[in-house]
Order: sequence, then C-alpha cells, then structure tokens
Amino acid sequence: MTNPSLLILPGDGIGPEVMAEVRKIIDWFGAKRGIVFDVSEDLVGGAAYDLHGTPLHDDTMAKAQAADAVLLGAVGGPKYDVLDFSVKPERGLLRLRKEMDLFSNLRPAQCFDALADFSSLKKDVVAGLDIMIVRELTSGVYFGEPRGIFKEGNERVGINTQRYTESEIARVARSAFELAMRRDKKLCSMEKANVMESGILWREVVTEVGKDYPEVELSHMYADAGAMQLTRWPKQFDVIVTDNLFGDLLSDLAAMLTGSLGMLPSASLGAPMANGRPKALYEPVHGSAPDIAGQGKANPIACILSFAMALRYSFDQGEEAARLEAAIEKVLADGARTADLMGPDGGTPVSTSGMGDAILAALDASI
Repeated sequence: MTNPSLLILPGDGIGPEVMAEVRKIIDWFGAKRGIVFDVSEDLVGGAAYDLHGTPLHDDTMAKAQAADAVLLGAVGGPKYDVLDFSVKPERGLLRLRKEMDLFSNLRPAQCFDALADFSSLKKDVVAGLDIMIVRELTSGVYFGEPRGIFKEGNERVGINTQRYTESEIARVARSAFELAMRRDKKLCSMEKANVMESGILWREVVTEVGKDYPEVELSHMYADAGAMQLTRWPKQFDVIVTDNLFGDLLSDLAAMLTGSLGMLPSASLGAPMANGRPKALYEPVHGSAPDIAGQGKANPIACILSFAMALRYSFDQGEEAARLEAAIEKVLADGARTADLMGPDGGTPVSTSGMGDAILAALDASI
C-alpha cells in the first residue's frame, strides 16, 4: 500500500518559514504515529515567477492534480506589484483553485479560550466561538464574463460579471449541508436576493437541495445583514454557505472575531478522485506578510492548523487532527505567544520556530 502524497508549495514572504514548522509536524506524525506521507515540494507565486516567468509552472500544476492533497503557504509581495495582472503571484493560486475545480472553500473561525481577549469584541461574545463558512470558490464575480476595463465614449468602464449556474450552486450547497450534518445540523445561506437575480437563484437552489437534508435547520439571510449579525452575536451561526464574493468578505470578517489572522486555516475541496478522497488545497488565511519575512516573527499556527484540516478531510485522520488541535490549544493556554499574539496580559514570547517546537513538545506529551 502506497503512502498518501502531499505536495507542499511554500510560496513567498513568510510562507517558507511557516511551512518549515509544518514539515516538522509532518515528520513527527511519521515517526511517532506511523502516519507517513510521500512529500514533494515545488514553487508557486513570486518564487515561481522568479525562476520560470510564470506564477505556476505547468509541471507544478500537473503535480498538484496528481497529489492526494496540496498544502500552500502564501503568495505575493510588493516586488511583484509592477507585473502584468496575468502573471502576478496571486494568479498561480487562482489557477490551482480553478483547474483543480476546488469549488468548496471551508473557512473555520474558532476562538481558542486563551485568545478570547484578543478579539475586538467582548469576551462573552467570542469565547467558545466555532463556526464554519463555506465559500463557493470557482465561479461568481471573480470568474464571470464579460470582464475587463473598456472604453465607452470619453471614459473607461470596469466590468465584472456575477454569474452562477444551478449546478454550481447545488454542489457547494450540498457540501455545506454534508458539513452541517457532521456538526450541529444548522445551516445559514447568505446572498442578496433582494437586489440580485443571482441571489434569487442562489436562494431557490439552496432551498431545493435542502429537501434532501430534512434534519438540517436551513435559514436564509441577506449577506449585509449577515455581516452585521456576525459582529453582533456570531455564536448564533454554525455553518454559513455563500458565494465567492460575499464569502471572501464574510470569512475575513469572521477571521478577525478570533483575534488574529495568524490563527486561521482553510481548506478548498473539489470532487472526489478515483481513491474517494476529494481534490484538496489547504492554506492559511493570512497573506505573505513581506514586512516580517525572514525575521522569525510569523505565527505558524494557521499553516499547522491547515495541515490538521488535511488530516481530517483528505486522510480520514480525524482523531489525529484533534490531537494536533489540542496540542495547539495547550501551548496557547500555557502562554506561548508569537508577536501577533502578544497583548497586555503578557505571555511568553516565542519565535516562529519556537512556536513549532512548543507544539511538538505538546504532541509528545499527548502520547
């Protein structure tokens, strides 16, 4: 029996630093838990452009298609701002999502007890928060045609098209219902059916799919009202499903409820492969943070939690994912803090590698 394959794409900025800590965690699971992966590594984003003149080489794309899962660090940086839009680092990530057909983006927002005071909201509002936003990832306004900047008369006009088919809505809705079935059986769908025809279709299709999941309590909410409710009382939600644009906005809003972008992972899932596993890309929510790259200040937890999501959703290792998450929670409860987590209550400052080592020690103590 062959080992599952994992393609690692560290990317730019702090990507290589946080990914180095993930490699240590992967090695630990191989040595201590007998969970061994065939790991390969390649370039994406600015790093790929520097070598190949493209943010994602065709060979790398082929490796991603063949891998059981892909783990990505971060892409981008100011040195690439002058590039043509078609070869900016972010286009490499978008190509991965589009060509792997990763239509379902899972963005958890979980507030660890030790970090409840870091949120801009009151502690009782966010303490114990554990919600999941399911964002449609491969269609909508980011991909719709026509798009571009055109000349109309004496001025330019920018055009982006919001477009969804029934099947595109149905498949992401189904993935959200399936997730809700494994959680608290509560799903809220968010759109703008009051002003957008695509929102009307979205609500109709989600409602139709919901008939196959009678155990799930389905509600609908306009996305702007959803943003307000997320900041008023986020714990009223469990799973939220929404389109590409609103999902982008709402998931970043939910992220900051937890206190730091450095804490949040994500999973982008597609259709099942021949082995039954979904095609999958896992990445931290944070960006490449070029201002702190190479200084040992980056928080590796979001990237490590992304690997925990891979254990759970790609490799059927839910118990081991929970072991890793518990180790992280213990390290935070014990006061270890990277620079982004240092607050008025103090804590023990640690570097990027120091946080990785502390999590390894907590994993050792778990067995």
